[in-house]
Amino acid sequence: MNHYLIKDTHIVNEGKIVSGDVLIKNGIIEKVGGVINTKNNPIEVDGSNQHLLPGIIDDQVHFREPGLTHKATIYSESKAAVAGGVTSFMEMPNTSPPTFTQALLEEKYAIAKQTSLANYSFFMGTGNDNYEEVMKTNEKKNEVCGIKIFMGSSTGNLLVDNPILLDKIFANAELLIATHCEEESIIKNNLEKLIATKTNLEAADHAVIRNEEACFECSFKAIQLAHKHNTRLHILHISTQKELQLFGNIVPLKEKRITAEVCVHHLHFTANDYAILGNKIKCNPAIKAAYNKEALWQALLNDKLDIIATDHAPHTIEEKNGTYLKAHAGLPLVQHSLMLMLHYVQQGKITLEKVVEKMCHSVADCFTIKNRGYIKEGYFADLVLVNCYQPYTINKENILYKCTWSPLEGFTFPATITHTFVNGNVVYSNGVFKEEFKGSRILFDRK
Repeated sequence: MNHYLIKDTHIVNEGKIVSGDVLIKNGIIEKVGGVINTKNNPIEVDGSNQHLLPGIIDDQVHFREPGLTHKATIYSESKAAVAGGVTSFMEMPNTSPPTFTQALLEEKYAIAKQTSLANYSFFMGTGNDNYEEVMKTNEKKNEVCGIKIFMGSSTGNLLVDNPILLDKIFANAELLIATHCEEESIIKNNLEKLIATKTNLEAADHAVIRNEEACFECSFKAIQLAHKHNTRLHILHISTQKELQLFGNIVPLKEKRITAEVCVHHLHFTANDYAILGNKIKCNPAIKAAYNKEALWQALLNDKLDIIATDHAPHTIEEKNGTYLKAHAGLPLVQHSLMLMLHYVQQGKITLEKVVEKMCHSVADCFTIKNRGYIKEGYFADLVLVNCYQPYTINKENILYKCTWSPLEGFTFPATITHTFVNGNVVYSNGVFKEEFKGSRILFDRK
């Protein structure tokens, strides 16, 4: 394994930016800060005029393997991820077949071990008839990121709508439960009302069908269950102003039993963008009116929202085109999430230190990830070098998603990612990949 010395860079970590060097040895950060002299002849990486960040940890992606590999694979999307500075991901269970058994869960880990360029973990999926298999995940609580429950309309048989079963899972799960919260009955009622008044539905109707009330009622239900059983609950992709009253910022993140995430597309797009992008930004939960976006930003900055993620969900362009009702929900984002947030740093909306907190430190703390998410001695060397003064424009030639499109195509970011280290290996450097290096299974420190 190569040894590296990152020289004369700006280290962004734990709310500070300091100048100095970082020494990497055997995949681990050996020394941080100041001028580092060593006799081991490491490979030097010039970090001058650049910022060194911990690798981004994305806690919500859909990489589509097994079964949906015409859209994406663990290999293709992990390659896009590391090009975007994402060194670790947690992937969702709505593959084909869904990840409803321990055997299927371990099959994903086996694929990732062979093909993933980034570190990986996979959620155990829940349905209305796999309770026993879900509970077996308790035995792997330091090896699996969590249990995923779709408490609202979703793909296939992933919806868990049995209240007795939901109560039982919340009562007995020893891992973090991550929920997709949209109330199915409200969604169906909204859809029926709209169909009765409109001949042809369009993308903008998505925000009406999957409205604020559908999100709030389901999130409220999940929080009630978590309070009842003292369950460790993490609610994914909060998209409404109304839901924010359900979350607090009084105690530090490490003491919270209920946490929440916001996704980059809900921080960037509004319902006004349906007029141009149409079904390309159709996703669940829906992108909504602009006042929700502003409220999400405020809650992110005041720590009611704990994590920034992507919900990266690629579909082919053919699956996104056509009529509203037939268009698939989801959009690809994992390659561009960090650069999008760097755009907002340039705009003065958020500081670089806060971006690192919400995309690295807080994810590690929320999931109690072992030795990742910080630039600390003894931690895995998952690192990203960013040139904040070199613009980068998304185009067809540099999109790495297997689906080959992005809702951000044509957008120019103020920064470029130059190097991505995964476990101390330079997996990505100025457009060149070293694919012989693979990521590792993420481990967790849970009692």
